[in-house]
Amino acid sequence: MTTRHHHRIVIVGGGSAGISVAARLIRAGVRDIAVVDPASRHYYQPLWTLVGGGCAPIEESERPQRSVIPRGVRWIGERAVAVDPMARELTLDGGSIVGYEYLVMCAGIQLDWQRIPGLAETLGRDGVSSNYLAELAPRTWRFIRETKSGSAVFSMPSGAIKCAGAAQKIAYLAADYWRAQGRLRDIDVHLVLPTPTMFGIPEFSGILDGVAARYGINVHFGSEVTRVRADRKYVVIRDNTTGAERELPYDMAHLVPPQSAPDWLKKSTLADPGDPAGYVGIDKHTMQHTRHPNVFALGDVASSPNSKTGAAVRKQAPVVVRNLIAAMNVSPLEARYQGYSSCPLTTARRRVLLAEFDYSMRPAPSIPLIDTVRERTDMWYLKRHGLPFLYWNLMLRGRA
Repeated sequence: MTTRHHHRIVIVGGGSAGISVAARLIRAGVRDIAVVDPASRHYYQPLWTLVGGGCAPIEESERPQRSVIPRGVRWIGERAVAVDPMARELTLDGGSIVGYEYLVMCAGIQLDWQRIPGLAETLGRDGVSSNYLAELAPRTWRFIRETKSGSAVFSMPSGAIKCAGAAQKIAYLAADYWRAQGRLRDIDVHLVLPTPTMFGIPEFSGILDGVAARYGINVHFGSEVTRVRADRKYVVIRDNTTGAERELPYDMAHLVPPQSAPDWLKKSTLADPGDPAGYVGIDKHTMQHTRHPNVFALGDVASSPNSKTGAAVRKQAPVVVRNLIAAMNVSPLEARYQGYSSCPLTTARRRVLLAEFDYSMRPAPSIPLIDTVRERTDMWYLKRHGLPFLYWNLMLRGRA
């Protein structure tokens, strides 16, 4: 017999978005909320770049999931595998059904390792790593330390991914370390980017051009890694304009996989029909689903065209909560998300370029009287210590 539950609000995903929304709803006096997520550990993922660069221990990035679930919220420790928006039901991997009146989708993003043939088979060994998994970030640092000469490749895939600056951040941290060790002159560093410039906002892109030049990094624009040949220790990179391919040897490689919405969401009517990556189709300002008014989405799984970062979630969560409560009260949805996102780009050990921007694709600084359109040491301390404190103590508690 199928087990059935029902809650007024069901939140799919217990990451930064799900916990932030749940906490804000509780603080607003809303009750009968459930969070669906199978993970037993909760991670502050932005720290993984610093772990991979040897600037932080992995242990600082995690806490028990139960410790961040807001009091008064039911935690359902199972995985969602299907959703029926017409019946207002969610199916879990154990076979049970959870009914809802309102649904908040923040199921995160899927790492599609298999879309780069040969990558999954060599991850974590033979010099190949990726800071996109907690267990691999410490290995990135090990491989960086072990690399004393040869070639190092850092890549970013095409399409929307979480923390699009991750490929560059670790490249700069590695190069800065090798320079301090007197090894950089013996290492041929390559950065493979699918974009035509270093960054989508010219003010920040120009600074990053200088950073890459400072380290002597070979930047391959409009290109991406399409295959890994671990037996011969090279990657295949393709020029996305001409289709031409070439081989690039590596002794150490940090590779970022293509990403998309979870497969089960791609198959649902919540997915944006015009998006092959299957992200949940929403109004980019109200965060409400375009076809199902009792559904909202935020974070990495949402189709809004902002960069997929924790900073974006921090601005999206209050908009979702205000508009969800308005929908529950049959009132107009007045809260608006303007696309704010932030990418603290580590350009060296102790230096960060804080790139803040919104839907206008122009700088959108949030800190008064500080010029963030340059590399700064104080922004390093913000990333290393200030932002983790903000995350654990304020954001996850619905206070920031």
